[in-house]
Amino acid sequence: MKARVKWSENASFIAESGSGHAVVIDGPPEIGGRNLGPRPMELVLMGVGACSSVDVHLILKKARQKVTDCWVELEAERAETEPKVFTAIRMHFVVTGRGLSENHVRRAVELSAEKYCSASIMLSRGGVAISHSYEIREAE
Repeated sequence: MKARVKWSENASFIAESGSGHAVVIDGPPEIGGRNLGPRPMELVLMGVGACSSVDVHLILKKARQKVTDCWVELEAERAETEPKVFTAIRMHFVVTGRGLSENHVRRAVELSAEKYCSASIMLSRGGVAISHSYEIREAE
């Protein structure tokens, strides 16, 4: 896997993935940014959420669950002093579908947390306390 991050101006950078996609990363105005994109640590948090969400969705799809929507809400705490690393992340999955099995949803979240999500497992092994919860909503 490769990526490239190039300074644009002030506190703004363009990150390019090895697969050819780009995202603007920018800092807040107090450090010279123009708030044109997410902060680096926001990208880390979003990456963890995306990694785990892909797992949960694929596991439920393989289990033939009729998922109509799926998202994860994330909340992170950071250390008070430098380096301001994540100390805790809470992940709450909301899965909507028709006749979803609670056992399947619970198991999908567990498998992502314990076996498949390399991003969250890497952070938890580094000392970040990561918790997972879920709710199931019946599709209309």
